[in-house]
Amino acid sequence: MRLLRKLLKNKKAIVGIEAAIVLIAFVVIAAALSYVVINMGFFATQKTKETIGQGIEEATSALQLDGSVIGKTGSSTNVSYVIFPVKLSVGRSAVDLSNESVVISVYLPNTTLLNIYNGTYQGDAPTELDLTALGMGEDTAIVILYNNDGDTVLEFKEKAFIIVHLGIDHELSDYETIKIEAKTGKGAALTVVRTAPGGMAADSYVDFG
Repeated sequence: MRLLRKLLKNKKAIVGIEAAIVLIAFVVIAAALSYVVINMGFFATQKTKETIGQGIEEATSALQLDGSVIGKTGSSTNVSYVIFPVKLSVGRSAVDLSNESVVISVYLPNTTLLNIYNGTYQGDAPTELDLTALGMGEDTAIVILYNNDGDTVLEFKEKAFIIVHLGIDHELSDYETIKIEAKTGKGAALTVVRTAPGGMAADSYVDFG
């Protein structure tokens, strides 16, 4: 009888150890699964943050207008040049303004000039702007960089002037509206829309605001 009781007691002890081992195994598995779930949650959060950041970056322009839009009339009193200053938008990194990474298009009442960008001005930035001395062809656009370090990259504290030369067949008359879009490699296009005033004088500068 005593031997039987001893055997039963030992058997209960073994069963208890087995149950503890199974319980520990469940705890370990649950901990591992919890770790995987937490990591997946962190990964999903990080990817969501990156996606939102990329969306915001693509939805906002890398460039912003930094002053007035100026028109220059010719002998016919129509606007043949449009000039406006730009700088980096707040929080944006440097933007390459080389010919391969920028697209400038002009929308006029009777025509559209697509991708007329001809790159950055080669040479020292002029302190007095003589538009005819720039040697621009008709229906082209260039950028002149100021305070730059000799490259084609627009950086913080640097300023750029976009100059659009309209051909004689596309000059802007009184009360006509022009829309200029400048698209860089990243971000949305900078859009500038202005309407020419009436009674413009020949060979003069016109402030479009």
